[in-house]
Amino acid sequence: MTRSPQARLGRSVIAGAAAVAVTAGIVAAAPDGKAAPAAPAAPRLSLIAASQSVTLDSYKEEPGVYLDLGTYVTAENAPLELKVTRKSYKDPVVAAQVLREGGRTTEKALPKGLVKDFAGLPGFVQVTLTDAAGRTVLNRSEAFCPNNASGRVRPDAPATSKYPESCPTNPFTLGSVWGVEKGWAANTYAGVYSEPVVLKPGKYTAKVSVAKRYRDVFGIADKPQTVKVTVREVSSEGGVGAAPAARRDARAADHPAAHAGHGTAAGHAAPAGQAGHAGHAGHGAKGGHAGHGAVDPAAPAAPTSGAGPSYNVGHGPLVPAPPAVPWAVKKQALKAGARMGDGAGRTDGSRKAPAVKPAAKRPTGKAVVPDVPKPDLRSLPAYGITVSEPATEGPDKGKDFLAFSANVWNAGPAQLVVDGFRAPGKELMDAYQYFYDAKGKQVGYTPTGTMEWDPRPGHEHWHFTDFASYRLLKADQKEAVRSGKEAFCLANTDAVDYTVKNANWHPYNTDLSTACGQRNSISVREVLDVGSGDTYTQDLPGQSFDITSLPNGTYYIQVLANPEKRLKETDLTNNSALRKIVLGGKKGARTVTVPAHDLVDAN
Repeated sequence: MTRSPQARLGRSVIAGAAAVAVTAGIVAAAPDGKAAPAAPAAPRLSLIAASQSVTLDSYKEEPGVYLDLGTYVTAENAPLELKVTRKSYKDPVVAAQVLREGGRTTEKALPKGLVKDFAGLPGFVQVTLTDAAGRTVLNRSEAFCPNNASGRVRPDAPATSKYPESCPTNPFTLGSVWGVEKGWAANTYAGVYSEPVVLKPGKYTAKVSVAKRYRDVFGIADKPQTVKVTVREVSSEGGVGAAPAARRDARAADHPAAHAGHGTAAGHAAPAGQAGHAGHAGHGAKGGHAGHGAVDPAAPAAPTSGAGPSYNVGHGPLVPAPPAVPWAVKKQALKAGARMGDGAGRTDGSRKAPAVKPAAKRPTGKAVVPDVPKPDLRSLPAYGITVSEPATEGPDKGKDFLAFSANVWNAGPAQLVVDGFRAPGKELMDAYQYFYDAKGKQVGYTPTGTMEWDPRPGHEHWHFTDFASYRLLKADQKEAVRSGKEAFCLANTDAVDYTVKNANWHPYNTDLSTACGQRNSISVREVLDVGSGDTYTQDLPGQSFDITSLPNGTYYIQVLANPEKRLKETDLTNNSALRKIVLGGKKGARTVTVPAHDLVDAN
């Protein structure tokens, strides 16, 4: 059970996934005397160091370094692939290694209890740091996410990785895929999820090793890596070091005084180096919008590590791990004409819309809803639930508001594709939902409401109306308060379940720069991909719940997808999710207690 007296949230600590290796299958004699087929090849994993020495910057104004030591886990012979799932929130998280060869796929279950959540295998890497005198100044374990910043280790490896670009941290994730492509290496550094270490300027020696329990279980060689570390002091006013402003902002993301939640004052994701971290309160922005939560910049990283700002950053309240493809590799792949998105091993592409751009013109002819696969919108229980501090001025002075985050996701097997078209001079766009056959050909459409322009700072894009509704229900589950938020810009902010059929591990529109149009747009396409969800934080008056006059007691936050049933889905019975809360305190000092939701104890 989680208690929150006022707007104060702790940052979810990233873990990662785990690299695993198993002994290849042995060819045995079958009963008829013929040799049984060999088991699919398992990867051979190794821990390597990209360099024998690294230099880390510690800022004079705010001492502390992030231990990006340049150590990687490599996968040879075959890719490392892990499938992590839970049947429901009442069931524990389980993981299996997926082995593929040709058309044959087998799964090897990992030991029970090894994976506890979707943050990965805890304590996978052990880091010991000694100073110039040989004294141990740090000894800690860290998690490893195979989807972290990575790159090829040999020229004949695939030009792009088919695996997702981060390990999900949404507390209500249902399924994930972690992997290191064959001939690739994944950085063991956990990016912004790794806690900084205060070290005096000077020389150090780092020893990095895979923990014994994982070596024993997965057959990884006991070969620790030693890296010489130089810590140098720099000034954020322009001293030695790369991108001081961006690195300073990254620190602000983790500073307790600035980060009492997950949003930013700027609203949507603030690019590294831009302002937006001061004034965090509760779960989102107090100074701009109550839409999508914001994304903190990536933690400081060496320029060549691949752990810089990711092109897969979302605008939900949880920060993705660093990118899976370093910039040099990505540039080379694009130059070679390789596709960065859909590919073998993660989706058959049969329900993929032909483009993320809107149609050239609005559809003509008779509207028809064909008998083809459709999206399945589902709601996650609310989380990030806090009571915001009352405003000290303005029309909402002294009022109490209940803030929360909500996510609606698409379980597939088809994308949700909605286009908006505006007649010249009109303020609203007419919205249409599109349908596709197994070859990606458009075979139907239907009108589905409107899109409206939101001019507020932090928004400034087109919102699709009636995508979801948020309601606060009394103990008898009758409505007490309804959120004013009923229009949305769709973007794939969270990987909710990448194990469902046709899940796209590389969705394109993961932030607002790739979705929702501009003020002068004549048409807009908004897409919610299979396996992904869209998180919105409700943190401003008019969108969060006004609880000033509500009596203390038990309530339920309802997240309801497709409330008017205008969108065509495969199933309309799973659109609602409830999260129980208990309100207490008195006016101006209200409290909220959030009981665990089955096995998920996260507010």
